[in-house]
Amino acid sequence: MSKANRNRDIARAKVAEMRAREARRARQRRLYTAIGAAVLAIAAAAGITLAVISGKGGSRATASHPALKLGSLSSLGTLQPAPNPGTNGFEGVPIPAAAALAGTSNDATGAKVDAIRCQTSEQLIFHIHSHLTIFINGQPRQVPAGVGIPGSHPQNSNHGPVAAGGTCLYWLHTHAPDGIIHVESPIHRIYTLGNFFDEWGQPLGPSALGPYKGHVVAIYNGKLYEGNPRDIPLNKHAQIQLELGKPLVAPEAITFPNGL
Repeated sequence: MSKANRNRDIARAKVAEMRAREARRARQRRLYTAIGAAVLAIAAAAGITLAVISGKGGSRATASHPALKLGSLSSLGTLQPAPNPGTNGFEGVPIPAAAALAGTSNDATGAKVDAIRCQTSEQLIFHIHSHLTIFINGQPRQVPAGVGIPGSHPQNSNHGPVAAGGTCLYWLHTHAPDGIIHVESPIHRIYTLGNFFDEWGQPLGPSALGPYKGHVVAIYNGKLYEGNPRDIPLNKHAQIQLELGKPLVAPEAITFPNGL
């Protein structure tokens, strides 16, 4: 065999080897792609399953919204009927015709409270509302406008008083003396009634309700709350009633207007 023929045979062998190597690499790429697609499909299926479980009240859902220990109101004995809740105010929610439980002179002035910040603009990533009703010795008390809005002052409008001005907004605050607590937060987390009272600068516990001392009865969505009232979560459209002294009053219920 001539030298030229040998060189051609060597070249053909090298080309064949390169093609075989490229074919092996292509098969490996197809295999890896198939494996990756299978992994993604399994992950997606697991995510759908988890979402379904959470939506049905599985352990993931209860982790973010712990079950509340609630009891029957019958253990409180005879309750006085709830009075007229008042005339609708600025937010379309009744304002009690009564004095405030306490003013806002002890309100936080801008520093962090329970890791809650006061910012110059609304934080609406997590935006919900709860309602708080308060009775002392059977008589209603207002939750004042401007809690959580340092430097604000009540101003009359065509639809009742509303907090005006202010230097910043805490993530928990009130705009009107109607008991609506605004939760406007840049993060999703469970806020509690204790957080709100800390911003307000008022005591709250099993035996303290603002400036008043004695046994505090808490009602949550029409049922007796069996625990420290500080731990009551400010869930969406929660209706919370705090009472101290006698007579005890039956739960008051409001209708949340559109937008709240």
